[in-house]
Amino acid sequence: MPPTRAENGSTPSGGQLDSVSRIYHELRSLIVWGQLPPGARIAERAVAERLGLSRTPVRSALHRLQQEGFIASAGTGREQRLIVSPVTQDDGREVFFIVGHLEGLAARVAASLPSARRKEIAGRMRALNRELAQESRTRGDAARIFDLDLQVHRSYVEDVVGPRLRGLHNAIKPQSERYARIYISVLMDELSTSVKEHEAIAHAIAQGNPAKAQHAAETNWHNAAARLTRIIGLHGERGSWHAWKPGVEELRAAGRSMIRRPEQKSTQGTR
Repeated sequence: MPPTRAENGSTPSGGQLDSVSRIYHELRSLIVWGQLPPGARIAERAVAERLGLSRTPVRSALHRLQQEGFIASAGTGREQRLIVSPVTQDDGREVFFIVGHLEGLAARVAASLPSARRKEIAGRMRALNRELAQESRTRGDAARIFDLDLQVHRSYVEDVVGPRLRGLHNAIKPQSERYARIYISVLMDELSTSVKEHEAIAHAIAQGNPAKAQHAAETNWHNAAARLTRIIGLHGERGSWHAWKPGVEELRAAGRSMIRRPEQKSTQGTR
């Protein structure tokens, strides 16, 4: 990412860059964990006042979050504002597909490693996957289940891929985590399928079959995208205006409010 420029056109100091990073990570964490829900308004001034910082680093952090898709612009002209990006079927599907392709490449790299390293990765994946299977059978703590699933995927990505792939993965993976956290209570019903798909990835890595490992990882994420899309279709999108389906009375009230009242005659003539 190129250096961010301050309001006067100069490059921010090291302190400002540290502030930008701090604001970015704090806001991203709040969004991913759902503490800033989809559709919530993000006001630059309010963020600056809450963190006790100037608006310049806040603006830079918000720009980065917008570039990465965590926040979006809503409205036009004077009504334009920043909001936490809605969660939708189309966006969720796209995010999961992207993560799937990146993790497919990671699985391919893992399956190309020396035998001892491959077995180490596969062994860790299987140990975590067994815990995940146990938690899913007993309908355990949702946070624990989410963390175990995250660790299974990290097993063949972290300390395996190079810096470029890791950077791309780190930028997009939190987007998928956001979707998973929002719909985790429903996605838990699909865990037995995920467990089987994880085993297929681990098996291919242990075998040293790069093509099969890549295919297994991509299949896991493509199937997850289909599951997510179906669940969002059943339970609704969050934070998007078009997802709001008003009832009859709400429509009537909205219609009445849009009917213009007769204009009063002005004693000063037509304006």
